[in-house]
Amino acid sequence: MKKLILTFLPLFLFCSFVTAQELCVGNYWTEAQGKAHLDSVLSQVKSKAQWQLRAKAIRHQILAGTGLVDMPNKRPVPKIKTGKVHELDGYRVTNMAIESMPGSWITGNLYEPIGQKGPFAAVLCPHGHWSNPADYGRYRPDMQKRCAVLCRMGAVVFAYDMVGYGDNKQTAKHEDPLALQIQTRNSIRIVDYLVSRKDVDRKRIAVTGASGGGTQSFILTAVDDRIAVSVPCVQVSAHFFGGCVCESGMPIHKSGAFQTNNVEIAALAAPRPMLLISDGADWTKNTPVVEYPFIQKIYKLYGVENQVENAHFAAGQHDYGFNKRLAAYIFLAKHLRLNTDPMLTGETWIKILTTDELKFTP
Repeated sequence: MKKLILTFLPLFLFCSFVTAQELCVGNYWTEAQGKAHLDSVLSQVKSKAQWQLRAKAIRHQILAGTGLVDMPNKRPVPKIKTGKVHELDGYRVTNMAIESMPGSWITGNLYEPIGQKGPFAAVLCPHGHWSNPADYGRYRPDMQKRCAVLCRMGAVVFAYDMVGYGDNKQTAKHEDPLALQIQTRNSIRIVDYLVSRKDVDRKRIAVTGASGGGTQSFILTAVDDRIAVSVPCVQVSAHFFGGCVCESGMPIHKSGAFQTNNVEIAALAAPRPMLLISDGADWTKNTPVVEYPFIQKIYKLYGVENQVENAHFAAGQHDYGFNKRLAAYIFLAKHLRLNTDPMLTGETWIKILTTDELKFTP
């Protein structure tokens, strides 16, 4: 068992430790150690100002650990390429690529409302990890349903490939050591694209994903203040740090004596609205009694504890199933001011497109 060392440093001291890096992977801690870390944080962070100082250090650790500290503050509007366009029931799906950096493209599908008047909210939908190429990523029926419903509710939605998945072949495999850096930069560039659209309300940008997509959701929210609402699904855990290189393959959790975990990273969303979705079958089984109460206390420092919620499914599995999607629809409708027509959440009207139909071909 690893000895748990809890140290909280002022930012000027923290920066001197960035060369002594350590990866925190998978079940790096026991459940008891994860809770002990959160308890220790709360024992030392008693005010909003103290939390903001710690939040600044955590955000710096993420950017330093991913090598994105020097990512330009002023970036050009990304170029785009479009492929097939599918006109469906009240929405349009365009196969699209967005340029992340010269020569590097983010492939995905853009969902746009038809017959509605903007400006619209916008939602980023990163995906998790699945091994079957015929049923993974942005092609999965549950992803298509989530994107279609949110689109019909009044949002422009972008579902995109993680590194090495789908049409994203800028690197040979998802196991690229820089996967976390690439994916985080890609997500920031997608936000750049969305806020550049005249039909998008830049104050109503959200992100939601499950599993590894949940990790990307809370990391993006932590480093990009343009994300107004976040819904990380089945991933925020005090003891589990993510088992893939795209989640924990770079030193975002520990540097020298400075230590954080994914619950603190998720808490950087405060005071912006956030819904934690959890279940009883994975590392989020303790969310109602461990992770959620901690984050509630952080939100309370801002006087907005009602802005964070937890939808827990004790009999649920590690997925983004219908009940979890419904919880997300309700939360996003509330905070993004979306259409709440109940027929939309039934999902029976959605046409599931094939992988070949959704693939990006310029």
